[in-house]
Amino acid sequence: MNSTWSGQEPDEMPPLGVGGWTRLVLRGGAVGTVVFGGLVVLLLVRLVERPIHGLRRPWTPYITQTVCRAALRLIGLELTVRGQQMRQHGAIVANHSSWLDIFVLNSRKNIYFVSKSEVANWPGIGWLARATGTLFIRRDRRHARAQTQLFEDRLLAGHKLLFFPEGTSTDGLRVLPFKSTLYEAFFSDHLRHEICVQPVTLIYHAPEGKSPRFYGWWGDMDFGSHLVKTLAAPRQGRAELIYHAPLRVDDFPNRKSLALATEEAVRSAHKYVLEDQDVMRHS
Repeated sequence: MNSTWSGQEPDEMPPLGVGGWTRLVLRGGAVGTVVFGGLVVLLLVRLVERPIHGLRRPWTPYITQTVCRAALRLIGLELTVRGQQMRQHGAIVANHSSWLDIFVLNSRKNIYFVSKSEVANWPGIGWLARATGTLFIRRDRRHARAQTQLFEDRLLAGHKLLFFPEGTSTDGLRVLPFKSTLYEAFFSDHLRHEICVQPVTLIYHAPEGKSPRFYGWWGDMDFGSHLVKTLAAPRQGRAELIYHAPLRVDDFPNRKSLALATEEAVRSAHKYVLEDQDVMRHS
């Protein structure tokens, strides 16, 4: 069954014009140079890091973080952060609105994404994901035990794994129910007393005069056209990251109760900020 959220039809993208094409070329060229230049540096450093530290990655995540911060500045997307980042071993869960989430979340914390296995074969994105240590999983219960072992190895090595429990991206104006499947791995005998899960709310504020769904990427929307629209925009909005208090896994009886608690935390901040945006638009 397709889990992609379709929602309403996306807004039509107006013609770019000379200014739009100029911004696209300048921003796109700069972002591409930073991202793929950073990838080359990361791979070279990893050649030394891997034989010395194995699964642990004490150096390369900082390259990823630096690249993502630089990319956001070049795009012009402002970022504000609230709350404290988790220092304990564990995982991060967040709502999912756009491909921009990867840059925003990576720019402030050394994390490793959990992604469906198909992404590994995507041109460009798949290469970046593999190089930055993304954990690829199969949505098949036959692989559940092996995937639990992968989670254990990575989490106990100190990696902060991040996944999107909604299972799909949206228009950025809602939080979908969290699926609890991946939470099951946290309740293994080796993890449940060792780790925490930190909920994170990610909210996009559209550029002035644009649809509040401007940064959302959902349904059958094409990545290329969404990238073009974002890079060509005359003004950019901002993103907001809200880190909530970490939750100890062993404080919960099962995966469903933990998934619900993290969903409620993410949803509460998301609803508050969007209501505030609505008041400002009508004031």
